[in-house]
This record gives sequence, structure tokens and C-alpha cells, in this order.
Amino acid sequence: MKYVFILLLFLLSGITGHTTKLHVGSDKKYKQIKQAIAVAKNGDSIIVFKGLYKEGNILINKSVTLIGINLPVIDGDKRFEVLSVKANNVTISGFRIQHSGYATLDDPGGIKVYESMNVKIINNDVYDNFFGIYIQFSKKCVIKNNRIISFGKEEQTIGNGIHCWKSDSLQIIGNSISGCRDGIYFEFVNNSTVWNNKAFNNIRYGLHFMNSNNDAYYANNFSKNGAGVAVMFSKKITMRNNHFADNWGDAAYGILFKEISDCILTGNTFDKNTAAVFMDGSNRTLVENNQFTNNGWGLKIQANCMDNIIQKNNFIKNTFDVSTNGTLLLNQFKNNYWDKYTGYDLNKDKIGDVPYRPLSLYAVIVESNPTSMLLYRSFIVSLLDQSEKKIPSLTPENFIDESPLMKALKL
Repeated sequence: MKYVFILLLFLLSGITGHTTKLHVGSDKKYKQIKQAIAVAKNGDSIIVFKGLYKEGNILINKSVTLIGINLPVIDGDKRFEVLSVKANNVTISGFRIQHSGYATLDDPGGIKVYESMNVKIINNDVYDNFFGIYIQFSKKCVIKNNRIISFGKEEQTIGNGIHCWKSDSLQIIGNSISGCRDGIYFEFVNNSTVWNNKAFNNIRYGLHFMNSNNDAYYANNFSKNGAGVAVMFSKKITMRNNHFADNWGDAAYGILFKEISDCILTGNTFDKNTAAVFMDGSNRTLVENNQFTNNGWGLKIQANCMDNIIQKNNFIKNTFDVSTNGTLLLNQFKNNYWDKYTGYDLNKDKIGDVPYRPLSLYAVIVESNPTSMLLYRSFIVSLLDQSEKKIPSLTPENFIDESPLMKALKL
């Protein structure tokens, strides 16, 4: 029986084989990465030492691990897609990947993953590429701790930092992305997580969801992007503990909801955005425990939004806390703190005894006549708003928080 067991171990070792480390560098056996890939077997590691590697398009079609020592540079010479991954179980770590070709038909990238599983792209500098990292028709990939920098001036001339298309179960973690069209872009991407990334100074959105479901993004920082963040035509998205700041412009938002449903927005901070949250065709979304501070508008909620619950949020120092373009409210406000609330609490239950109407008449007027902002802070505006709160005429009668909080929540 003992010999049978030893024979079985021998046979298994023959099946799995052993891994080999192939060294690439000016003074190594292999001078080019392509040479090492050509002789490598599945499971091997390719160790690339410091240097400049201009090899055109490098195709990774085997399950190998590429490790860079002292940040070797792989350069696409502004003509080629730099790394093309067409195999499962590939890891790329420790490189500076730069200067891909620029083309709008085939979307070349610094790293592009084609129909693969379990690809890990970790700790790389992805510099001055058309698309930074591009994932398509792939599953269970990890993009972690990469620094992606581009220098786009117009969105038509640059791609996205991390672009994900028709993929599933992705993890986008700890990346820094700037100068791209969108920092992170999801389209038809499901069951995926975006966590602890920084997207700033991108031309359009820091994060952009399209037709993607059952995803979550946590603890990310989105600042100084052209239009903030957009979640469109998606459902069951959880957005928790993110920071949205300094997204200013005529069409800029902290976050835009367009035709979404059954989502959760909780624990986020919105500071100094033109509009912190713009909801258009958003249904059954929970907006809870968020901090809205120093925004032009805290919440813009269009008349086509239904069954949303806005509760336990702080609205502090916003020009307008809320705004709408309709006369009927089909959403619920409750237990929010409004710094403009002047009611009282005789029974000391920390809830105002008088309901609060967060929608001012002036906000309604500005919504249809933007030039009326010229009258901001004038006496006549204050008089109109106070009159409207006492006897509502132009604002929806049911646009009301029946239980406003007397003190701000500790969020």
C-alpha cells in the first residue's frame, strides 16, 4: 500500500509539473519579454529587471506571472497596444506601462484583457496610454493598487482609466486615476466591487456605471472631475462611505442617478459640488446617513422619481437643500437634519414639533428661471420663502419632512 501511495504522488507531480523562473534583462538569458513568454510554460514566472523594453505589442497567451524588479518600463512607442492578455490565471505586477497607441476604433490600452479569468493587475504605473487598463468579456479579475495617469484635454481624444465591458465578478481596489475620460467605467458589468480608489481631475466622470447590476462601490474618493459620478440604467447598486467633492460646472454633480432602481446610497459625504445628488428616473432608492455640506444643491430630485426614501441625512450650508421640477412628490422625507429649520421641540424628543418644508419657493423659481439667481440673498427672496412656508402655493404641499431632527447626526 505504501508503494501505491508513493506511485500516486509521483504521477500527480508529473501532471502538475514544476514552475520555472525566467529572467529578463540586459545581462540575463532573455533580453526581451517576448522571448521569455515564447519558451514559458503555464505556471511559470517571468522576472523582468530594470530597463526599457520597446517590443511592440506583447501578447500574453499563457498562464504566467510577470514580475517587474525596480519598475522596468514597457513602452508602446505611441503605436501599439502595450500588453494584451489572452489567457487565464495571469498576474502582472511591478511595471511602468506607458505610451500605448491612440486609436478610437480598436481602443488600445496599456493593458488589455480579452475573454480571460483570474487575471491580476497589481502595483503598476500605467502612464500616458489611450486606455489605461481595459477588461472585456472577462471574469474574476483583480485590478489593485495601480497608479493610472493620462493627460487628456478633451473626452474624444482619450480613453478611460479602468474600462470594464461585459464582465463579471471584478475587484477594482486601491487605484489612483487621473487625466482620463472617465476614471472607472462599467458597462454590462455585474457582481463587482469598486473599493478605496481615488479618481480625480478626470475630464468627464470619476466613476461611470451603465447597464450594470448588483455592484457596489465603497470608500472611494471622487474629486475635481468634470461631472462627478454617474450611475445610469442600472439596478441594485450599493454606494457606501464614498467622498464626492469639488465637482463644479454647469452640468456637474457629486453623483447623477439616471434611470436606476433598488439602490442604496448611505454613509457618503458630499462637499462643494454644484449639485450633490441629481436624481432623474430614480426609483426605490434609499438615501440614508449621508452628509450634504456646502453644495449648490444638496439634492435635485426630478418629478419622474418615485418611492425613494430620504432619511437620517444632514443638510448643512447648502445654497438649496432640495429642488424639483414638478408639483407632485412621490418620495418620502423623514428624520433629516436641516440647518435652515427654525422649529422647536417642546417635548424634548430631539424631533421638531413643526414639520419642515425643505423646498423653498426660490429654488422652484431658479429651477425654471436660472437667471433669477441674481436675486440670491435679497430681502424679497427671503420674504417670498417665508410666505411660501406658511401658505404653500407653488411648492408641492406634500414636499415635507414630518419629523425633522433638531441636531445634526454624528455621521
